[in-house]
Amino acid sequence: MTKYLISFPSAAMVLEEGELQAVGDAAHAVVQEAKDAGVWVFGGGIDESLPPVMVAADGTVTEGTYPQTTQLEGGYSVLELPSYESALEWAAKIATACRCAQEVRAFQYDPSS
Repeated sequence: MTKYLISFPSAAMVLEEGELQAVGDAAHAVVQEAKDAGVWVFGGGIDESLPPVMVAADGTVTEGTYPQTTQLEGGYSVLELPSYESALEWAAKIATACRCAQEVRAFQYDPSS
């Protein structure tokens, strides 16, 4: 089966006042559904209070990230699914729960993972 990344940037989630709890509850319900279905691999939101750093091959640490990825934030789910169509179905469930569109990408096949 293929692993799929289903994600959204923080700015995409625009909520009305008082909706955060309902969105959190709905998102947790979809995560539980994915776990119950045996397709959940990993997920979570990026901790935006910690700035990104780059670690070079020699161990040097510098603040920042690749120039082409100046912002990496938001929510991410990795699901292992039998088809692209299935990934789209799960993305729709997550989009409904989070009240924002989701981006779907497939990981390249790696027989050792």
